[in-house]
This record gives sequence, C-alpha cells and structure tokens, in this order.
Amino acid sequence: MVNVIQLKITLAGIEPPIWRRLLVPDSITFFDLHHIFQIAMGWKNAHLFDFRVGDYVIGYIDRDAPEDLADANKVTMDTLITKAGMRFNYTYDFGDGWNHVVEVEEILQGEATNQYPVCLDGKRNCPPEDSGGIPGYQHLLEVLKDKSHPEYPEMKKWAGRGYDPEKFDLEKVNKLLPKFKGYMRMWKG
Repeated sequence: MVNVIQLKITLAGIEPPIWRRLLVPDSITFFDLHHIFQIAMGWKNAHLFDFRVGDYVIGYIDRDAPEDLADANKVTMDTLITKAGMRFNYTYDFGDGWNHVVEVEEILQGEATNQYPVCLDGKRNCPPEDSGGIPGYQHLLEVLKDKSHPEYPEMKKWAGRGYDPEKFDLEKVNKLLPKFKGYMRMWKG
C-alpha cells in the first residue's frame, strides 16, 4: 500500500480562482512537490520557490540561501503533513510573488497499481511567467479582451500563441506528471 495525500492548490488573490486537485505520494520531498506543482499549474520552473508549513520554511538550498531554510531535497511530505485540514503556503517567483494556498483535503491509502502523482481536477490556466504578479496579470487580461487596445498585438504575442486564461487541460497535465522526475533533471540548476 502507498499512502497518498489529496491536495488542493489555489493561486491566491485571483478571481475566479485558479486551482488544481492532486494525489501525491506522502513519501515525496518538497522538491518533488514543487515540480509536481509546476507541471500541474502550468508554470515553467524559471524561478525560486519556498514552502511555509507551520514554523518551517522549506526551499532550494544554494550559497545565498538563509541559514534557517530547510532543504526541499531532504524534507519529505510525511514528516510535516500529518492530517487532513492542514493548510500551508507555496510561493513561486519571489519577484512576481505567486502565492498559493495548499489545503490537505485527505490522507488516503492509495492503490499500489495506480500511478502517482495524478491531477484529479482543476480550473483555469495559470498566468504567463514574468507577467508582473497579480497587477500585471490583470492588465494582461484587460488588454487581451480588447483587440483595439494599443498593446494588444504585443501582449498577445508575449502571452503565447493560443493563451486562454480560462482553459485548463487535465489530460495534458496527467500526461506530463508521470515524467516529473525527468522534468526535475531538466530544470535542476
């Protein structure tokens, strides 16, 4: 048997909400969880991150890391995530300040034959990388609504071909999630 944690991650400060519901093994590290969140939310893993669980701050350790930062490569979920109803925070890109609220919905016994992590559900596309936090993202949405806006051609090109803030592709996420270990190697600095 495998213990799995059902998590709901919601991007804070955005309405209507952008969120994902995931099942993840409880034995993974927070570094693993960061990469799972990157894939599920649609981020590109181009920035630093941290988790705040109670009094613990967990993140990527490099020579500039604060002394009290716990190493995301060493801390496993099962050491801190112990019961349903817990909440913790995940911040991605300290410049844009994408704060996420993570709720532990359930701790379950998973099936050994099932593949984890898996995304169960979600709503809306995440903002494009480097969009300037919530104010920049809101500006982007306003510009994209008005094809006559002087910034429309530039913003449309910058956001990427076919960017749709309302679209969430569950099937695509679930095709990418089994490969998250390869994704980690690709981005590990």
